[in-house]
Amino acid sequence: MNFIEWLRVIFLGIVEGITEWLPISSTGHLILVDEIWKTSAPQVFTESFTNMFEVVIQLGAILAVVTVFFHKLNPFSDRKTSEQKKNTINLWKKVIIGCIPAGVVGVLFNDWMEEHLMSWQVVAAMLILYGVLFIGIEWLSRRRDFRITRFSELSYRTAFLIGVIQILSLVPGTSRSGVTILGAMLLGCSRYIAAEYTFYLAIPVMFGASGLKVINFFREGGGFSGEQFAVVLVSMAVAYLVSIYVIQFLMGYIKRHDFRVFGVYRIVLGILVIVCFTWIFG
Repeated sequence: MNFIEWLRVIFLGIVEGITEWLPISSTGHLILVDEIWKTSAPQVFTESFTNMFEVVIQLGAILAVVTVFFHKLNPFSDRKTSEQKKNTINLWKKVIIGCIPAGVVGVLFNDWMEEHLMSWQVVAAMLILYGVLFIGIEWLSRRRDFRITRFSELSYRTAFLIGVIQILSLVPGTSRSGVTILGAMLLGCSRYIAAEYTFYLAIPVMFGASGLKVINFFREGGGFSGEQFAVVLVSMAVAYLVSIYVIQFLMGYIKRHDFRVFGVYRIVLGILVIVCFTWIFG
């Protein structure tokens, strides 16, 4: 691959690192970037490799969550009391429970969703729909006191219901973090708890989704070339570094602001996708 193509790989890692955690849909952005900046190395970015790459690149972002929240997520830390270790184990139980619904549906209907939902029309519709929902829910919540402000107050039932809502994120353009945050807020979680729990849910969900994509890639007769392996590593490393800063930014941002700005951004991006694919690329 030439220098420009490696710049494209780095840029995709930057886009993934930013959009995976902000509730604005990483899939929608990657599809738009891929259409605007087409690859000059089709022998590397084959169709099967691209489908796998757009999911596996997320592992870099997931490792950033583990890094930023390592102490909170580590039940064996010497700096934690026995009670804190117990609370951490309970948190992991709630994360696992919250991952079950989307995990089951994703495994059962992965092929169907790839065949019927991976289109720019679906992405644009979901960007706009959830943008409107963000603005509406924030407007309804402007004077609301959230009853869940600590993870110890998050029940297993609520954790499971948030997981059920997370199933909606399997539709491209929805944004896994976006729909999960909205669902958690509707169920009484504060913005901070909703966002942090969303980050934790991403760990097993994305590892599972990436594993499934890699298995399907090899099952279809694929195999990593040296360049393809390097592409995955570079993009994951970039996504990891960018994600660390984005996660810290978002957790600081929501202490002082709500999510309405992301709703407006999603609507504008959805309209841009429609315009681009209908009149420019169409």
